[in-house]
Amino acid sequence: MSAPEQDRAPSAPEPTAQPGGKRVVVAAPRGYCAGVDRAVVTVERALEQYGAPVYVRKQIVHNRHVVENLEAKGAVFVDELDAVPEQAMVVFSAHGVSPAVHAEAAERNLRTIDATCPLVTKVHNEAKRFARQDKEILLIGHAGHEEVEGTSGEAPDHITLVQSPEEVDALEVKDPTKLAWLSQTTLSVDETMETVHRLRERFPLLMDPPSDDICYATSNRQAAIKQIAARSDLVIVVGSANSSNSVRLVEVALEAGAKTAYRVDNAGEIDERWLDGVEQVGVTSGASVPDDLVEGVLAYLEQHGYPKAVEERLTEENLVFSLPKELRHSARQEAVAVGDLQPGS
Repeated sequence: MSAPEQDRAPSAPEPTAQPGGKRVVVAAPRGYCAGVDRAVVTVERALEQYGAPVYVRKQIVHNRHVVENLEAKGAVFVDELDAVPEQAMVVFSAHGVSPAVHAEAAERNLRTIDATCPLVTKVHNEAKRFARQDKEILLIGHAGHEEVEGTSGEAPDHITLVQSPEEVDALEVKDPTKLAWLSQTTLSVDETMETVHRLRERFPLLMDPPSDDICYATSNRQAAIKQIAARSDLVIVVGSANSSNSVRLVEVALEAGAKTAYRVDNAGEIDERWLDGVEQVGVTSGASVPDDLVEGVLAYLEQHGYPKAVEERLTEENLVFSLPKELRHSARQEAVAVGDLQPGS
């Protein structure tokens, strides 16, 4: 996994107000992160290489439009492995799975491709390392989220879930001198740091992870919406209801000063009444959202009297993850074939 290459972009100029004062600002970065892109391409390549059906445990990423598009290509999404026929091909989602799921797949002779985001795998490895050191791990995250279930499964006897700063005071630990914390990768940066601060006040010897667990894309999207929220009468976040990072973007926008903020799956979910009296609109999207859904929202706003959107970019994102090993051979073949077609090659 290569390190993120992120260069601070110069501050965008203040967009010129249109007649009537209306303005639309779209935040960047937004949309697909490296882990989501890798996961979606994994399913598409698996379908090309192995043929339909390819089964996927849980939603490959938390966006219903992405899931529906992959279903149309032959992917079959299931909640658990018992719905997958023996010896079939199954892809594990970007959110990661526990060792128990890998074991079940092996017992049922399933062929597997693991599309877990490498940044989630990093958290799994940290959990295993802390467990080997006999540390009690305080995992900051949301109960029931696939990522939390996968991480907890790596060290079930060592992990205690902490869902909010308010839960810290009631925590009971075995040994306050042998504590470490980890977090779900898609949380609010500010709330997570508040939880860590509260934990450290109670447990001064709390050990940090080697590096931040909240993924670069989650952090960047939250920082980007903060940059425009205070100037927005309305912020529209494109993303599905089960997307933790999309839901957090709504909360971050409101905390940063947006007068109102709503999450929509697509332009069809916008309530025209939200635009009453609104001049300044900010738009962004979660890390599992294809950009055409954002374009649909911007087109909707233009149809309702708003000018063409101006983009304000906080930073550049150049991180790319390689595909799972089962698919790299076909990807290399494709790269060679494309190279053979280049002039002068």
